[in-house]
Amino acid sequence: MLHKYGTPAYRLEAHLKELTQHLKLKGSFLISPTAMTFVIWSEGHDQEYTHAERVDPGGIDLGSLSRSDDLVEQLLRGEVSLQQADAMLDIIHDRPSSYGYLATAFAMALSGGAFAMLMATSWNDVLWSSLLSLLVYLFMVWAERSVRIAHMLEPLVAMVAALAACAISRYIDPGINIRLVVLSAIIVFIPGLALTLGFAELAARHLVSGNARVMDALMLLFKLYFGAFIGIEIGFSIFGQVDFLTPEPIPHVMAWLAIGILCCSLMVLFKSRGKYTIWSLASGFIAYGVSIVGANMFDYTLGAFLGAFAVGIYSNLFTRLANAPAAIVATHGLIVLVPGSKTYIGLNTLISGQEFVVSTGIGQQTFLIFMALVAGIIFANVALPPSKSL
Repeated sequence: MLHKYGTPAYRLEAHLKELTQHLKLKGSFLISPTAMTFVIWSEGHDQEYTHAERVDPGGIDLGSLSRSDDLVEQLLRGEVSLQQADAMLDIIHDRPSSYGYLATAFAMALSGGAFAMLMATSWNDVLWSSLLSLLVYLFMVWAERSVRIAHMLEPLVAMVAALAACAISRYIDPGINIRLVVLSAIIVFIPGLALTLGFAELAARHLVSGNARVMDALMLLFKLYFGAFIGIEIGFSIFGQVDFLTPEPIPHVMAWLAIGILCCSLMVLFKSRGKYTIWSLASGFIAYGVSIVGANMFDYTLGAFLGAFAVGIYSNLFTRLANAPAAIVATHGLIVLVPGSKTYIGLNTLISGQEFVVSTGIGQQTFLIFMALVAGIIFANVALPPSKSL
């Protein structure tokens, strides 16, 4: 259950060892995004239980992660038995989302618009990014009901968003930055957080899990870019290219509003529990504020390191005060920091030779930021160790 809801391998293995010790057992665990192996035995006994299972890579469901963690705490305190806990896990698994389709659709629209605001583009792009994010969400709902659509969801939504952006540019608004709007519309699919977690697992010497997660994230990124590339090429063939009319850019101060909107939308998309709203919002603002101050004083790389360090300290403090997994608030802060969009932009520059945002040395900058984020998390865990394995 914890694996399904987005727990990194090194945290999950540590958590399972805690549980086996509490139950006066011995255990050895090997966790990867696609496989789990459990070996459990008791002291002084020859019998051994071994279980291996093929699993799908987990997503992010912060609400179910929190409830599963609460259940573990109840078990450790002796408030529920193993049999009761097993039945309650099924209840958590089958529990419907606290947010309906309408709220999730609104959050999707906000996420696309907020990202466009963060990119300091125009209000035109913010509007169209929000509307195309709604279009993307319709395909996400379709994928829940169709296995065939689910298998090709990422390149499909990128291609559809690109086609729609080309049509908008031709018939409605020639001031639309097509590639930036497409990126904003599919931003929830960009695997920046997965890449960061993969590098963190590699840094923790969980090589199998780390390599698997990084390769999975890179393949997802390639599928998204391929879909967008094909969609734009088809769109230009059908609708033709229009001379880009540069509109008035958004003031940079609006980035603070964008952070608040983005964090609120992510709380819905990641199904976070309402009682952690203030904590999650604060994480996003801390990440952005500290990274901006660090970038102004030093450079972007050190700014990312300081931002990740601040988020790590804050999330570990959260575990002590709220007795909940650090991922509940750390996820929001890290998403503000991770350069997933920079990876996509760099891929576009490498393949097409075109830049749809002003960037210099973006490939080198992206790699350094990833390393800075991992280092910031590691240093934070040393400076203020988490009170929970999760």
